[in-house]
Amino acid sequence: MDKHITTPITSEITKDLKSGDYVYITGTIYVARDAAHKRMIEALDEGKELPIDIKNSTIYYMGPSPAREGRPIGSAGPTTASRMDKYAPRLLDLGEKAMIGKGKRTKEVIDAIIRNQAVYFAAVGGAGALLSKCITNSEVVCYDDLGAEAIRKIEVKDFPVIVVIDKDGNNLYETAMKEYCRI
Repeated sequence: MDKHITTPITSEITKDLKSGDYVYITGTIYVARDAAHKRMIEALDEGKELPIDIKNSTIYYMGPSPAREGRPIGSAGPTTASRMDKYAPRLLDLGEKAMIGKGKRTKEVIDAIIRNQAVYFAAVGGAGALLSKCITNSEVVCYDDLGAEAIRKIEVKDFPVIVVIDKDGNNLYETAMKEYCRI
């Protein structure tokens, strides 16, 4: 089922998202990968505030390539989500509502998704050039020294994703395999 949603993503939105739904996101999302996640967790461990408002936020696991002239960003494909698995439960417990990446998640992340009524979306790997066309603005908001791994705030319009893990823990990677093996 195709759904169109606008950020911020709240529990009111996630309650209607089901594993397997095609979703088009419009609004503000953050981009952060391994190094930025590590730094955010270190900041929390030191009793510092996060550099972004994590409540009801969406974080896209992506390392952008340099923008071509006239474009806000270069290729913008997803990176493997499992590299953020050791950090994700804590951010979800602080209010993050959605993650976008590719690949499987650990049981700890799935448990945190369920506990916090959050959602994990997949973006299509290998389609970074096409995905970048949905990004209308991009700016580094912190950790500029990390280069491509700095935290960015991006504006998206009809950014296409698929619900992989919904708020109830239904996991498209598991259900799709069972369905495939049945055929």
